Amino acid sequence: MDARRMSVTDAPSPPDTVTAIIVSHDGARWLGETLDALLGQTRPVDRVVGVDTGSRDGGAELMRRVLGPNAVLSLPRRTGFGEAVAAVLDRLGPADGREWLWLLHDDCAPDPGALRALLRAAGDDPEIGVLGPKLLDRVDRRVLLEIGVTVDLAGRRDTGLDPREYDQGQHDADRDVLSVSTAGMLVRRDVWEEVGGLDPFLPLFRDDLDLCWRVWAAGYRVRNVAGALAWHAEAAARRLRRVGAGGGADDGGVREGVRGGFGAGIGRGGDGGRLRRLDRRNAVFVVMANLPPRSLPWALTRNIAGSACRALLLLLGKRPAAALDEIAALGSVLARPARLAEARRARAAGRRRSHRAVARLLTPPGAGYRRVAEWLEGRLSGAGIPESAGRHAVTAPGEDGDELLADAGGMQRFLGNPGVLLFLALTAVTLVAERSLLGGSRLGGGALVPVIGGASDLWDLYTGGPRPAALGGDAWAPPYVAVLAAVSTVLLGKTWLAVWLLLLGCVPLAGVCAYAAARPFVPGRWARALPAACYALLPVATGAIAAGRLGTAVVFTLLPACAALAVTVLTGERRRARRAAWALGLMLAVGTAFAPLLYPLALVLGALAALAFPRRGIAASVAIVSGVPVALLLPWLAGIAANPGRLLLEAGLHRPGLADPALPAGTLLALGPGGPGVPPAWVTCGLVAACVAVTAMRRDRPVAATGWGVALFGLLVAILVSRTTVASPDGDAGPAWPGVPLAFAATGMLTVAVLAARRAAGFLTASTAGTASTAGTAGTAGTRAMAGGGTASAVGRARRARRAAALAVVAAACSTPLLAAVAWVARGADGPISGNVPDAMPALAAVNSGDRDLTLLLRARGGGFTFTVLHRRTPLVGEADVPVPAEPRDRVAVAAAGLVSGRGGDDVRVLAAHGVRFVAVASPVDPRVSRALDSQPELARMSLSRRVGVWRVTLPVTPLPAAPDDPWHGPWLWAQAVMAAAVAVMAAPGSRDEPAPGGSRGDSRGDFRGGSRAGGEAVAR
Repeated sequence: MDARRMSVTDAPSPPDTVTAIIVSHDGARWLGETLDALLGQTRPVDRVVGVDTGSRDGGAELMRRVLGPNAVLSLPRRTGFGEAVAAVLDRLGPADGREWLWLLHDDCAPDPGALRALLRAAGDDPEIGVLGPKLLDRVDRRVLLEIGVTVDLAGRRDTGLDPREYDQGQHDADRDVLSVSTAGMLVRRDVWEEVGGLDPFLPLFRDDLDLCWRVWAAGYRVRNVAGALAWHAEAAARRLRRVGAGGGADDGGVREGVRGGFGAGIGRGGDGGRLRRLDRRNAVFVVMANLPPRSLPWALTRNIAGSACRALLLLLGKRPAAALDEIAALGSVLARPARLAEARRARAAGRRRSHRAVARLLTPPGAGYRRVAEWLEGRLSGAGIPESAGRHAVTAPGEDGDELLADAGGMQRFLGNPGVLLFLALTAVTLVAERSLLGGSRLGGGALVPVIGGASDLWDLYTGGPRPAALGGDAWAPPYVAVLAAVSTVLLGKTWLAVWLLLLGCVPLAGVCAYAAARPFVPGRWARALPAACYALLPVATGAIAAGRLGTAVVFTLLPACAALAVTVLTGERRRARRAAWALGLMLAVGTAFAPLLYPLALVLGALAALAFPRRGIAASVAIVSGVPVALLLPWLAGIAANPGRLLLEAGLHRPGLADPALPAGTLLALGPGGPGVPPAWVTCGLVAACVAVTAMRRDRPVAATGWGVALFGLLVAILVSRTTVASPDGDAGPAWPGVPLAFAATGMLTVAVLAARRAAGFLTASTAGTASTAGTAGTAGTRAMAGGGTASAVGRARRARRAAALAVVAAACSTPLLAAVAWVARGADGPISGNVPDAMPALAAVNSGDRDLTLLLRARGGGFTFTVLHRRTPLVGEADVPVPAEPRDRVAVAAAGLVSGRGGDDVRVLAAHGVRFVAVASPVDPRVSRALDSQPELARMSLSRRVGVWRVTLPVTPLPAAPDDPWHGPWLWAQAVMAAAVAVMAAPGSRDEPAPGGSRGDSRGDFRGGSRAGGEAVAR
């Protein structure tokens, strides 16, 4: 091949000679534009060579027509990019003077001034060895793809750009970077030859990173030139074509002339299409081969731990092949320590500069937190999950037209997200309203048992088997204890923090959950914030907080997500519907564990929905939804079924004064459950009025009817529940609280409110567009407007009327969260819940109690007394829910009443027979009660003050019997854990169309690379 005939220009060579090498692989659809851009440079290239690696789409013929037959080199289809460039340089001798190699992909079109800008940036600086252009998306030419690339010690790639970041001049400064893409890379030929060029044993991924790392180590610099632009299609990364490369090098010897084979044996040809594995393997190899010895142990530890965690997450995401590739990639590097050592020696031989020059260019330690923020922002906004490696998918501009916001910094965009602002606003309102609960020593009161202990205590309570409950009974702990223990474990063992999060934080959590659940139905992010705020501040939430109702708070938080999943089950694609069914079943199991009434209500609505929306596979989905809670909550759920009255109870205590026995129907219609902490009924009238107004719309009437059906169903059940008296496990009887059915009614109204927000936004947008259109066409259609003035006037009046109606609906709906927030902040958490609940167990009794001694605690309430039997300490959350046999409970109740009345008799003897060692009176101590207890000859006073009084039983006390061993408890816990994990895996999102490993890159070098070492002998002549 004659080197002189490979030039397509006749211009005299300038002092710097530029040799352009363009490699093509099935890229004919982009190749024409790329060649035009190459030949149209304002600073023409001096020599150009085209390399075709077995294209089957006519790309080789196109290059021959444009460049000439002698300027095109044909190589086998599996040839890698580095091998293709090396084959050209083997046949093309060096030019006189300083020569630059300009590497191009067939889908990368440079700007006409790109080459001139690159050469101008290089100047006469002898330290600059590699330059790269600013890469932008070839479809949406405003989107930035790369301004240089770096990695962390785990090999995770980072471009430093935000997803869908637009080029607005914010990155117009030239800067040194760790690496640039081979798409448009300009490299000095002498530097190329000194460092050995692209490693042929990294044929598909990370070869540019490896090359630039070696360039830095050799004493040169790598620079990104912002004034040089190139548009890249990322064809392989976006799966716009099949990748010809599939494996690595064979296990044979080291390629001669490449500084000892930098990646010798990094891959086997048997890898086939395991591109993901090859990408990860090359990433680990490049990092571990280039790091200095002092950094290697930490990098190795980080890669092992990171790969293990990532593999676990991939397994949970139902991607076992990806998990296997993650582990196999790391293993393939660690299994060949000799080859890694050989590559390290080769790189050490060419190192002329300290690692500090490279270390400052690696990913900073805080980048991981930035990615978490991006992930949260993407989930809240519905924009998707950004790839951690920095791939920039081609998506439409922001739905609200806030493109400048989308281009801002990550923190500014995160804080500007309506979901984040909603969460922050609700959190601020919550903190101010709950000011009396902050900073206390112990949270409790109302239905909430004083929170003591940690996660280990809850796990011990749940897994320790049947315990000797006070007054007998050996039932298992309720399953919500396991959920609370799991949340406490995540929060570093802090049970109090878990209760704070689930109970006191239910308002912001419910708001964010409702905001996310409304995403499929309301495209506008700001429009979703209104119904979410309405839902979060409903009286059910504030009433649950004031009364310490942990069960209602959890159900209220989960219901919007359950509603969204139910819609997917009924209307989604079959595979998505089945996955949503598993997720819905799991959520119902969690909610039912806290409030059993949730399950029958969901079961009835599910059956009605299956009948109203028949479709193929709906029966199986409904069976999954209804079967998962039963499978996970047995045998506790069987005990609930045996005593149906317990359906109306929830986690915690049941006290008569916590619910209104004569709740007006108007309060229920305003979604007020009664009891402490509930605002006036007029607070929610605006939301109800807005929902009623939506029913007048002809569009979306079936959806509105469905929402109202759920709301009316919840209201009817709430009326029945509020009129029902139920007894707690400790014998206290009182009216049931209708919070859970009203949460269902609120969810139904949320559905209607979502429609109201969507229709109102549509009216406002249409009215604005119509006004602009009328103003824009008034001058050109004056005569027509005069002729039809009456019609135009009528249309204008109708438009204004619709807009006024939309504004009225929005104003009515907005009044609910505003009034609710003001009322809640003004009143505070005015209920029995307190942040400074004293320890129920007197210290003197606790110190002197044996392992099987009980303490009878008497409290004054409503002109009478109530009693609680304690076992050595204040009960843990969940212990008070264990059922107590009625017979011993009634006997102790009669004996306690006798003690208080001072009637004498065998009351103390009855207490001693049931294991009671101490009798205590909580503050305030009534003098009459203390005198009555002092009059009992079988009681000896130990302590008496205004805060507490303690008496000891002098009779022989029958110790509390030990709970019998239950051989089924341990195996059932294991089975429950396995079933929960299986359901979680089935509910987790999975993907059959996994992104290609190149998808994490800003280039598509995978377009060109092959897996075998092609000899490159075939030359087109």
